[in-house]
Amino acid sequence: MADPMAMRRAVAGYVEGIHRAYLKQAETFPPAVQGRLPLIAAGRVTVAAVGARNLHILATTEGLGPPRGQEVELPGTADGLEWVVRFYDPVVVPALGLIDESDGPASDKVRGALGISTVVYHVVTQPGSGLSPHHAGHVGSGLASAHSAAARDFERLRDRARGREALVDEMEGAAVAGLARAQILLARAIRPHDAAVGEAVDASLRPGATPDPDAVRKVLLNAFTGRRSEAELDPLGQEPA
Repeated sequence: MADPMAMRRAVAGYVEGIHRAYLKQAETFPPAVQGRLPLIAAGRVTVAAVGARNLHILATTEGLGPPRGQEVELPGTADGLEWVVRFYDPVVVPALGLIDESDGPASDKVRGALGISTVVYHVVTQPGSGLSPHHAGHVGSGLASAHSAAARDFERLRDRARGREALVDEMEGAAVAGLARAQILLARAIRPHDAAVGEAVDASLRPGATPDPDAVRKVLLNAFTGRRSEAELDPLGQEPA
């Protein structure tokens, strides 16, 4: 039988790898963009490592209370960022044992079981080979790039959605908090009479669909600019051929 503490340390090492790769990737961005990246802006987060059928790793700025009973936590730091990893399974949170992931990760239900409403990131992986340093580095740099692209998109939206800057601010706040449906609904509020935006919103909120706020944001930005969002450009900021 695997040593539970050894597995916890492996997960904590994976989280550290994600954060170090995120910070390294962030160094390539302008200072103001770095400051708006959700993980850096937070400064300190709690990372919940949740064992269901899949392993869910989600960072939040919400307090989870002091460890009780069989709960375990491991702290970590890197270049000014602080975090603590808390471990949860059906023994600690019985509601996790009722979650069915036979058809895929049930991220919303996992968050609900812990009572977490906002996240900085939510990664789903598998124990073992899924916790390799290489995978952690890939995940961390990818998160930083996605967060940077979103920040630049919101800058452009704020510049073009004259009179609706407050709604753009709310949409960006929802993005930082990981509130997918709120972002999508705010996109409709920012551009209420645009057919393409309306179709993208309806498609993303259709029953059974997985909300895709990034895709909706791209459509919204295109409605204002007629060109691709930052997330669709190549690393040099140029349109793909």
